[in-house]
Amino acid sequence: MIAHIHPTAYIASDAKLGENVTVGPFAVIESAVEIGDNCKIGAHAVVQPFVKMGDGNILHPHAVLGDLPQDTSFNPETVSWLVCGNNNVFREGFTAHRASKADGETLIGSGCYFMNNSHVAHDCRIGNKTIFANNVAIGGHVQVGNNVFMGGAVVVHQFCRIGSYAIVQGTTGLNMDVIPFTLIGGRPAKHYKLNTVGLRRAGITGKRYNILAAAFRLLRNKQSLDGLEETEELLMLEQWLAVKSQRGVHGFIDISA
Repeated sequence: MIAHIHPTAYIASDAKLGENVTVGPFAVIESAVEIGDNCKIGAHAVVQPFVKMGDGNILHPHAVLGDLPQDTSFNPETVSWLVCGNNNVFREGFTAHRASKADGETLIGSGCYFMNNSHVAHDCRIGNKTIFANNVAIGGHVQVGNNVFMGGAVVVHQFCRIGSYAIVQGTTGLNMDVIPFTLIGGRPAKHYKLNTVGLRRAGITGKRYNILAAAFRLLRNKQSLDGLEETEELLMLEQWLAVKSQRGVHGFIDISA
């Protein structure tokens, strides 16, 4: 049973709403939309066609999901998607666009928090439990891992990768990839050290942390990671490094344990 739809809201006849969904004043839910259980759609929020979202998502006022890609070659008749997981929070003014190719998907995981006026462009891939602070803007085809924190006003060039458990300092501009588990910032952007606080909060401490620290000392000195004990984190790092980058990887300065 739908909990409450404000009489001023517009909901397309073919939109599918789950159980206990709340829709606020003047909100718009357009055709070919699927909204899971226990979602809250705030006043003046807009869900455009071809959006699928899971359970427990919250759209604050004036958030807009699923608008057309900002790609001048995009044909508006193309059917592509924005797909969101569960329990995400989209604050005021947040925007996310659907994919630029037929049947493609812009993907947002679960448990993410997107602050005011942040933006996810077409064809991006966002992991779980990632936070975008105010005014973060990422270009098309950007990949952001799990448990990433993007500081205020960070901007990211198309096709960059931000590795899991990374933290990007506010106002940083990224035009290359960010290595997992690191803190990056500055102008030009540089990897400074491991994301110590984030790793501790994630329970990556003790021997697991020490192996990561050893790995980054080796990387800084352009040496092989062979011989290090294969922890879950090291395997994740090796797999990430094995994928060919389309943008290159930001350089190091003073990665410390």
